[in-house]
Amino acid sequence: PLAERTNLAGVRHILLVLSGKGGVGKSTLSTQLALALRDAGKRVGILDVDLCGPSIPRMLRVQDSAVHQCDSGWVPVFVGQDKAIALMSIGFLLERPDDAVVWRGPKKN
Repeated sequence: PLAERTNLAGVRHILLVLSGKGGVGKSTLSTQLALALRDAGKRVGILDVDLCGPSIPRMLRVQDSAVHQCDSGWVPVFVGQDKAIALMSIGFLLERPDDAVVWRGPKKN
């Protein structure tokens, strides 16, 4: 719908890193790709939806950060002093890193 188009209006390119198998380096590739794009002067957003082991916050050394909710949705964690990488990860929504992902209500949506 219209809200989705508005939220992505400034996004020029979307890259999807996926595999049907675990342990093949999706998180590592995503992290290295984001860092390379940042070093090339690009602004990057990462949406980490790894339910079994969200490791990108740890790879980018922001695992102790928290996302905040505002009227328009979740505000991501910005990485580094230049804040060129915005990261949203399921890992930020868990109370403890080893917690199972069991959500209901607003968090599930």
